Amino acid sequence: MLDILSMVGIPVEDLPSDRRREKMAGACLATGQIISSFKQAKSVMNGSFLKTRDIISFENTHYGEHISPGSYDDIRRKDLKILVEEGLVVNSSSIDQAATNNPNRGYSLDAQFANLLKAYGTKKWDERLSVFIEMRQKVKQELEKKRMMAKIPVTLPSGIALELSSGEHNLLQKKIIEEFLPKWGMGASVLYVGDTSNKYLFLDNKALESLHFFPIDHDELPDIVAYSKEKNLLYLIEVVHSSGPMDELRVARLKKKLADCTANIVFFTAFLSRRMYQKYCLNIAWETEVWIAEIPDHLIHLNGYKYLEINK
Repeated sequence: MLDILSMVGIPVEDLPSDRRREKMAGACLATGQIISSFKQAKSVMNGSFLKTRDIISFENTHYGEHISPGSYDDIRRKDLKILVEEGLVVNSSSIDQAATNNPNRGYSLDAQFANLLKAYGTKKWDERLSVFIEMRQKVKQELEKKRMMAKIPVTLPSGIALELSSGEHNLLQKKIIEEFLPKWGMGASVLYVGDTSNKYLFLDNKALESLHFFPIDHDELPDIVAYSKEKNLLYLIEVVHSSGPMDELRVARLKKKLADCTANIVFFTAFLSRRMYQKYCLNIAWETEVWIAEIPDHLIHLNGYKYLEINK
């Protein structure tokens, strides 16, 4: 699988370790429900979608892994992220006809990629690979044209102008920067903004280092980081469109990484709508905050003791 991913243009060697490469390959195989032969590969055409916990279970059962069920977020954020971005794995939330309450929501192999896998080791492989790569290049060129035509302009509190890629995720990032921070940011300046097509769209590395922030290439980096010098508050803001609120595991990991941080840390999860918040509210960690763009003048605090004046 690693050989195939490399041949279709996935930067396998850029991953930080052999284990990370192995985990990506395993998740890809599990998504296609492949046990012993690439000919078994299932795809979106089979209506075959596995949730992240199902992928863990599949890997443990068939590949001799011992992945903790609680590591489900790692599957999405680490193992499958590049493959989804490159279109080899499909998230069912990106398919219009997939209803929000569809129990089969999850991940599946792209149909064309699954067909390519089935040709591996056969006489048709070279021809299929050539066609697949040519097709991917054309798709990328078309997508790039559309992205350039549909940029989302955003202005940071400092006055710096940026352009985000199109999409609801980045539309919410714009609202956070231009509506949330002026109202709730205590004069905060933006230190980091990640874009769906450029992870380091904006980065004030010097300011982050002065606060003893963890290395910016870490996988746990939230979507937006802002800092209020007036209140010494560091805002870690996760933008939720299809997945990924500040859950207990995520917050615990961030706190561990930020043990030496000199600022007081505030964890935020942001949503476009109350409907989207309702979908994820049971997964949001205590001692964190929520902002919903459709009701921008209100916050949801998951730490009531502050308002009861009870000491911890």
